[in-house]
Amino acid sequence: MPFTTGINHVALLTRDIDAFVGFYIEVFDAEVLFDIDEDGLRHAAVDVGGCAALHAFALPDSPHAAASAEMFNRGHLDHIAINVANEDALEEARRRLVKRKASDGAVTDFGVLKSISFRDPDGLEVEVALWGTEPVRRFDERITTTTP
Repeated sequence: MPFTTGINHVALLTRDIDAFVGFYIEVFDAEVLFDIDEDGLRHAAVDVGGCAALHAFALPDSPHAAASAEMFNRGHLDHIAINVANEDALEEARRRLVKRKASDGAVTDFGVLKSISFRDPDGLEVEVALWGTEPVRRFDERITTTTP
């Protein structure tokens, strides 16, 4: 039985973040977890239930910001994050990822979220993430720690 609890968030690129957020609020009653602008990079996360969020980054000029309708060529996914329920599970994931040399083991604390980044065997950027209780920290305010 896995010690993970599902998907934490999926990071996507969008051309119009207001339309993106508005759509998920209107259709699914999603709640905005945060909506911030960091030196011209606006990003927002909407809670879509089950501890899962869609984290959209507004990149209106990116060729990857609009998905194609063609299967296997849909684009605009940046990364996914797998949810864990508590600090012990986050630490166990960190230990296993370091052992596999998939991660350096750094834990990044964004206040609203703690995460460990890794690359899967195909090179996909993935995170193991734990929802936090602090207010969201901007990228330049994040706290990164490496533990043995």
